Amino acid sequence: MKTDTIFYQLFQSFPSIFFELIQLPISEANNYRFDSVEVKQLSFRLDGVFLPQNNHPQTPIYFCEVQFQEDEAFYQRFFTEIFLYLSKTDLTNDWRGVIVYPNPQVETDKVQRYRELLNSERVRRIYLNELENIPQTSIGLATVQLITLSKAKAIDSTRKLIQRVRQELTPDQKPQELLQLIETILVYKLPLLNRREIETMFSLDELKQTQYFQDVREEARQEGRQEGIEQGIEQGIEQGRLNKALEAVPRLLALGLSVEQVASALELEVKQVRAIQNGT
Repeated sequence: MKTDTIFYQLFQSFPSIFFELIQLPISEANNYRFDSVEVKQLSFRLDGVFLPQNNHPQTPIYFCEVQFQEDEAFYQRFFTEIFLYLSKTDLTNDWRGVIVYPNPQVETDKVQRYRELLNSERVRRIYLNELENIPQTSIGLATVQLITLSKAKAIDSTRKLIQRVRQELTPDQKPQELLQLIETILVYKLPLLNRREIETMFSLDELKQTQYFQDVREEARQEGRQEGIEQGIEQGIEQGRLNKALEAVPRLLALGLSVEQVASALELEVKQVRAIQNGT
């Protein structure tokens, strides 16, 4: 799973995290819906857009891009898509751009044409490594921080974060959904983490709701189905062998072999041979 996909899932389910990142009140999330917008005339789509609810004209549109790889043409593409969208939409709202970087080193230095925009209030650049300098973070920011933590710190931080989610979030704050996203981040960061390590972090009920559990269960079903097929084949072969052996019993008895000799030769039980001998 790509990093931007994880972020977009976070913003879709918990839009308040986005507004925390740009240091606005989390209540702002109530005024927006996170969406993908398509410019049909030009056949392209913007995936990370916060659109004002009810098209409130005084509320700016936020264009969000998650950029975890260096790309010299990034700003060219970013601003081109924004202005193309603005030229085609019926909305008259002001706009803001937000770029999420893991650190400043990933950002391209090809900024000459866009310097005025980047230095204005229209564009906000977020460097996630700077979150590590914040001593006390909200659950939302701690979840984002988990994405950029080193692998050495990730497991311990995940355990602490899961505990906070259990203790601090009420049911209406969707703790189970956040736990699923935390599990997604953990598996994304540490794909070689074994099942036992993941399972120790979640309770059974929580684990049952995660994609990880669904994948493991489906894997077990597939293995069980395959085993069933293999067992069925083996049983079919065995049944075929048995039928052939039973068909041979009358011929061997007719040759004068004893019941015991026939049973031994065909690997049958004596009672099976007697039953055929007696016509039962």
